[in-house]
Amino acid sequence: MASLPVNKLIPSTILPSTSRRSPSTFIIKCQQQSAKAVSPAAESAPVSSVEASRLEPRVEERDGYWVLKEKFRDGINPAEKVKIEKDPMKLFIENGISDIAGLSMEEIDQSKHFKDDIDVRLKWLGLFHRRKHHYGRFMMRLKLPNGVTTSEQTRYLASVIKKYGKDGCADVTTRQNWQIRGVVLADVPEIIKGLEAVGLTSLQSGMDNVRNPVGNPLAGIDPHEIVDTRPFTNLISQFVTANSQGNTSISNLPRKWNPCVIGSHDLYEHPHINDLAYMPATKNGKFGFNLLVGGFFSMKRCEEAIPFDAWVPAEDVVPVCKAVLEAFRDLGFRGNRQKCRMMWLIDELGLEGFRAEVEKRIPNQVLERASSEELVKKDWERREYLGVHPQKQEGLSFVGLHIPVGRLQADEMEELARLADEYGSGELRLTVEQNIIIPNVENSNVEALLNEPLLKERFSPEPPILMKGLVACTGNQFCGQAIIETKVRALKVTEEVQRLVSVTRPVRMHWTGCPNTCGQVQVADIGFMGCMARDENGKPCEGADVFVGGRIGSDSHLGEVYKKAVPCKDLVPVVVEILINQFGAVPRDREEAEQ
Repeated sequence: MASLPVNKLIPSTILPSTSRRSPSTFIIKCQQQSAKAVSPAAESAPVSSVEASRLEPRVEERDGYWVLKEKFRDGINPAEKVKIEKDPMKLFIENGISDIAGLSMEEIDQSKHFKDDIDVRLKWLGLFHRRKHHYGRFMMRLKLPNGVTTSEQTRYLASVIKKYGKDGCADVTTRQNWQIRGVVLADVPEIIKGLEAVGLTSLQSGMDNVRNPVGNPLAGIDPHEIVDTRPFTNLISQFVTANSQGNTSISNLPRKWNPCVIGSHDLYEHPHINDLAYMPATKNGKFGFNLLVGGFFSMKRCEEAIPFDAWVPAEDVVPVCKAVLEAFRDLGFRGNRQKCRMMWLIDELGLEGFRAEVEKRIPNQVLERASSEELVKKDWERREYLGVHPQKQEGLSFVGLHIPVGRLQADEMEELARLADEYGSGELRLTVEQNIIIPNVENSNVEALLNEPLLKERFSPEPPILMKGLVACTGNQFCGQAIIETKVRALKVTEEVQRLVSVTRPVRMHWTGCPNTCGQVQVADIGFMGCMARDENGKPCEGADVFVGGRIGSDSHLGEVYKKAVPCKDLVPVVVEILINQFGAVPRDREEAEQ
């Protein structure tokens, strides 16, 4: 299916204002559309058993920012109190970041207000202070819709982390974007200017915001794609950040919110773990999307997304996204942080009740029922994207590179940028499995690319079979919430297991350092969730709960606990046992004896 033209996908009235750091024009447009969407009849219609008072919006707009009303402030969580004291977006829109960037860490720590700025509010700018393990240093998370980036952007990010020496590095995340590490506060204003110059932003990438819109990493080059997801993910991202100027109308959500747009039969985008997933479907001869809602992982609960019984035409992707977000913003829980994700609200209102609230907030107040004409083939066997593969464009190929647990150094990023320029079109694609694709390589240049030292020595297109599906979160090297170290350990355990058994098919193994499950262990064939365990002498040690049985694709399923609190030093025999009993692995000593 040919790509749809961007100007046909979204009404001009919902496109964000491009005025520099001024939310007013864009917010007024959003307010006008919301006002038109909610009719008195719709407000009074009985749609669920929930009392009418429960459907009163809990937030209201004041001076360009959305604020929790006083009467709904009882029992709110600490993060909500920090937002009430000062809207985090003021650090960007009113340039508050310049003021705190001039302070020393000692001065900041003497003031609760400034401490809240750097430990909480700066997350709205994509900056995460690593107070516990990397005091005074920040991780910066970028917005990278669909995982598409350029050689110029990659070089700039490499230049940022290079100056920080051993403290600087970068990670490819499970949401197709970059995170750079080692950043110091004094450099942030200049880094933000540099990001803007190369077309990047870190705005609204953390805390209670819409996270990076995920799409097909092969969008526009896949011979079998259903639709090019890039126009849709780009438009969602433009709406979410008001063209990188700051969209305060949706920056005060009850909790984080993940969107994705599906463009492939392979479901590379993992729709079932997103708050809102767009699934391609036609209706009455028109292209659009069925919707899934409510997928999420958290410390206390993990749920797959469920059908919303709704279909939207392609041009309504952003208006419906906006309506769902406003319903969540207006009505979501703001107490216990473990019960603030959107699925908890859907549970309370019921699916039809939540659907009615979304309908109130869309311009025509009508949300069509789901289409039966789904375009994703359910019996499709997921294709491998690592290695060399032909594109839909004649004479071109894409080359998928394995990035071990997603970690890169500055010189490696610079070299990737060079390879993208020399062999491709200056573009790189990031994947949710923490790998990178170089698209648009002329077939005559493929062999030369494969012989480049970086591919021979570090980022192989053909990694060992158990390395292919290896994913790991940051771990306690940098993250204060992680209980165990993950990245080095994931590689070490996998290497040891490879020496003991032979497998004939990829097995996806995911590591996460804590129950927040950023490493998404529940969707892995085998998952490892960091915890404290006890060794053979009863002494506390780093360990992991082992999960088995996660599936991705049309028959997606969340894995379940196989064994709890396994000391990390004892994980290798447990993994070997699982691979032999459930994945057809053969012990190497037996394999060699049979040869």
